Parts: sequence; structure tokens; C-alpha cells
Amino acid sequence: MERLGAQTIKLQNPPTIVEVASIVGPKEGQGPLAKYFDQCLEDEFWGEKTWEKAESKIIKETVNSVITKSGVPADQIDYCFAGDLLNQCISSSFGLRELNIPFFGVFGACSTFVESLCLGSIFVDAKAARNVLCATSSHFCSAEKQFRFPLELGNQRPPTSQWTVTGSGAAVVGENGSGPYITMVTPGKIVDMGIKDANNMGAAMAPAAVDTLITHFRDTGRKPSYYDMIITGDLGYVGKEIVCELTETKGYNIKNNYEDCGVLIFDKEKQDTHSGGSGCACIGVTFSGYFFKQLKDKKLNRILLVATGALTNATTSQQGESIPGIAHAVAIETSIN
Repeated sequence: MERLGAQTIKLQNPPTIVEVASIVGPKEGQGPLAKYFDQCLEDEFWGEKTWEKAESKIIKETVNSVITKSGVPADQIDYCFAGDLLNQCISSSFGLRELNIPFFGVFGACSTFVESLCLGSIFVDAKAARNVLCATSSHFCSAEKQFRFPLELGNQRPPTSQWTVTGSGAAVVGENGSGPYITMVTPGKIVDMGIKDANNMGAAMAPAAVDTLITHFRDTGRKPSYYDMIITGDLGYVGKEIVCELTETKGYNIKNNYEDCGVLIFDKEKQDTHSGGSGCACIGVTFSGYFFKQLKDKKLNRILLVATGALTNATTSQQGESIPGIAHAVAIETSIN
């Protein structure tokens, strides 16, 4: 691998995203991308007694699905990189405790899926692994309970708020395959612009996305037009607009080929999701469902996948702290130059 500029890593032997899988909740299953997911659940509990247990089941079954679909035997997957939003990443660790694969618990808030892809692809490129598993999950009910208010209170949500995606996305990344390939990795820095509103995560995370985007363009010498699509994770309508405005002030116009998973996954008007979707699973399922198919069908050949995360918890919000943001990026291409 080769270091480019300030933060970007160019992979010398770009690993292939061998296969992906996605399971989503009922609201996501009623959204515009429903046909792209492997499974849409009928209720948030999925036969479990608690939302937390349901989320663990979702990531467990998603991981089992991607292993089966990939055709890669579990004993040939060397490491697992996974995480979620709940305290101490219990969804991942409890859901995957029977997996019997060396496990790295990863926390990057809603950037966790791409953070896992960053770390996993570096392992494969460095010949430290043949195949790795990258996975994440989130659940609307468990996230609201932990970060904001118990659902039973029926609190009114402001227009800037987002709907945490219930679901899980998983990918097997390997040294062998015909693409799509992870060609570059740009890890992000923590960016804190002083936003304190826990119901406006898009505004809190957008500056981190801009920082990583600008760094990637400067490190690689690539222009936004190099990519068929630039995709952020879960900024929603508010955050997406901020990103467009801020990147333009830096001399980069991304409006023509930029989308956000939080905007795509729900129908804002019909589903009453205010500023759109969020959560670890937002980019996890949207990529593993929709965008991966576009890459395999060669409808898209080059994408820059940028996942954003709000590095906060209930305690820091209650103590009046601001919300630090983070964004990690991977370049995914269907062919290697």
C-alpha cells in the first residue's frame, strides 16, 4: 500500500467486495429501496422480547446470509470487523458471539460500516487476511431509547431530526474476485463545530464529511467528476445541503453526482421521516442493497462511499457537550487501472 498526501492510502492489491447482504425493518421495507434488500421484516421485535435482542438477531442473520451468499467457507474468513450504536457495541458482540471468527469491535457511530471496510481492506491488501467480514447494525427503537427519549413518551420530533434505520448490512471482502474493488481509503479526522442539538445530527456531521471529501480530492488529485457517484451515509436533507454549500466554498462542486443514503432510503413525504434516515445501518443497507447492485450491473463504475458518524452519547448530551463528527471514505471501482 502507498500513502498519498495527508491521510489517504492507495491499496496496491485492491481487495474485492465479494458479496453483500442486508436485512431491514418494516419501515425501510415500505420505502423506495425495498426491492433491493434481502429481507424486510414485518415487525421491529422479530420474535424477540426486546429491541436490543432483535437488533442482535438482525446482524447475526445478516452475517450468516452474506457468508452463505459469498460461497466463502466461514473457516476461510480470517477476521470480522463489526460494530453498532448501542453501549459497548452489544448488538455486534452478542449477535456474533457464536461466529467463531476473530473479532474486532469497531465504533465509529454511523460511520462504522465504512470504517470496517477501511480496516478490513487494509488487512487484505497487506496479506494479513485472505477474507474479512465487515458488518454493522442499528435499530430505531433501541437507538431512540438510548440516545433520546423512551418511545412510550411520544415526544414530538423537530423537522431536523432523522429516523434511525432498523437493519443490518454486511460484506465479505477478499483477496480474490473480479470486483468491485476497494482501491483507496481516506480515514477521517474528528471535526467539532460546536453543534449541541441531538436532533440535528446532519448539521453536526456535515463538516466532518466535507473535511474528508476535500482531503480525499487533494490527496489523490481527483476531481469530484472522477466518480459516477459520491455517497454520504446519513446526513439527511439538512446535512446534504450543508455539504453541497461547504464543498463549493472550497472550490469543489459535487451537486451533479452526490447523493445521501439518508435521503434515499425513505420517502420523506409519505413516511414522515423529517430530515431522512440515519444510523449505522443507513449506509450499510443502502450500499449492500442498492449501490452494490448498481456496481455489479456496471450502471455505476466508480463511487466514493463516505460514512459519517456523531461521536456522542446520552451522557455527553445531558452534560451540555457539543457533538464531534467523523467521516471515513473508501473509493470503490469496478475495474483497476
